[in-house]
Amino acid sequence: MTMPSRHREALASSCALEVTLTRHPDGCLLIYPRGCWEKKRAQLAALPYSARFLQRIVLGSAVDMTLDKAGRILIPADLRTLAGIDREVALVGMGGHFELWDAQRLAKLEAEAAAAGFEAAAGGFQF
Repeated sequence: MTMPSRHREALASSCALEVTLTRHPDGCLLIYPRGCWEKKRAQLAALPYSARFLQRIVLGSAVDMTLDKAGRILIPADLRTLAGIDREVALVGMGGHFELWDAQRLAKLEAEAAAAGFEAAAGGFQF
């Protein structure tokens, strides 16, 4: 996968292009700048034993990587399989990290969410 140039520049200045990839329980992959990941990793490790399942998914799948000079990273095959990523991906910026989805799967989930309505989930947020 090639990171878009605007994100690549931000990653270069914030983490020297060092990122951590891991799984999310929703079925996507997460891409964290290394410094952000270290904080998140500590928070996850501190969770009680009842959160073992979450820890296994997120901590157990984490892989440290560095984007190459062209801004590319090779997503490990096991993570691609676990996230159902086939060919086309959608990279979604989430503030402090990115979500990486199979493009068709994300489109389907977004269509389902739109059909169900998301006013209640928005909690009064307005644009």
